Amino acid sequence: MSHTIRRFRPADDAGMLAFAAGLPEHDLLFLGRDLRHPRVIEAWQQAIGEGWIDSLIAEDDGRIVATAALVRDPLGWSGHVGELRLLVATDRRGAGMGRDLLEALLAIAGAHGLAKLTATMTPDQVGSIALFEGLGFAREACLAGHVRASDGIAHDLIVLARTMPGG
Repeated sequence: MSHTIRRFRPADDAGMLAFAAGLPEHDLLFLGRDLRHPRVIEAWQQAIGEGWIDSLIAEDDGRIVATAALVRDPLGWSGHVGELRLLVATDRRGAGMGRDLLEALLAIAGAHGLAKLTATMTPDQVGSIALFEGLGFAREACLAGHVRASDGIAHDLIVLARTMPGG
């Protein structure tokens, strides 16, 4: 199946809520905020407008099937570091969409002059870990019991990192 990759725009908010509603909660744990709430999407759009986040979506026939974001804090102590986030619909995993989105964000990170990129996920997300490792990321840390799902169960988060060329 083919897909189109483009920037995430305010007109996509309802589509993003529908996409997030179809994801398992476990997939959302690493984000820190629950994308199934309109206020979270609103804050995301505001951060895009303020230049803190570069966000892309992949869509098929007008339906969002994946999203990726590069989150930066150019005013902070770690202004040289960006965090990558990736979500792919369960029925679309393994089709190369995540890789396409991440490669596009790597180019954007390079254009921003970032020296280092990180990504966090739970250790059981083996497909995502393999994807990031295939793009030059390596495990840098494990945060034990760092996120708690709505059922009260705590999960570890691993941090993967990659140094950018010239970084």
